[in-house]
Amino acid sequence: MSNSRLVFSTETGRIKPQVDLKPTIKTDGIVRIRRETKGRSGKGVTTISGIAANDMELKALCTKLKKQCGTGGSVKDGVIEIQGDNRDKIKASLEQLGHTVKLAGG
Repeated sequence: MSNSRLVFSTETGRIKPQVDLKPTIKTDGIVRIRRETKGRSGKGVTTISGIAANDMELKALCTKLKKQCGTGGSVKDGVIEIQGDNRDKIKASLEQLGHTVKLAGG
């Protein structure tokens, strides 16, 4: 298997990768926060979906929310996952940023 990505050219020097600045997910403008345990061995995770942002913006928001909640988390397929049940803290934070937020699920 060969990697055909060009990283250096003798004419122009180092080739920087193109950054996709478009939102990756189409949304209805409502951010949904839910608590999930399915497939996680009973461990609760708060998932945040519906944010129209590119990957870099989602990662920055995830970092901010992780620091605010004092837990770990990640971004997977355009959905932010924060460990534990932190729905109330996350809802307040996202509303301050101007998002319309709904608590989904039980």
